[in-house]
Amino acid sequence: MADRLVVDGGELAHFMKLLNKSSTSLKGLRKALSDATVTGLGTDDLDSACEDFQDDWKYGTEEIGKQTEDLAKIIGESKKSYEEVDKALEEALRKSKHGNGGGKK
Repeated sequence: MADRLVVDGGELAHFMKLLNKSSTSLKGLRKALSDATVTGLGTDDLDSACEDFQDDWKYGTEEIGKQTEDLAKIIGESKKSYEEVDKALEEALRKSKHGNGGGKK
């Protein structure tokens, strides 16, 4: 068991930034690919397979993007909660130190 819990708010913020950047990159990639056409690459079967792949890729990257954004939001909420608990704990400890339970009279 850990002796203490340490949450690095800076690291959480950095992770959120990376997740949001990844989501933005995926959006840019989807936009660039949406302008690409698949007709005329070869046989009708190849054209159809490429079109199916593009549809699947679009759906998959949209889902990854949504989940990445959701994860960034959850991490942000967790960071905020940790900070609030940390402040409340610090205040409670400060009050108990100066109160009757602090050991000094």
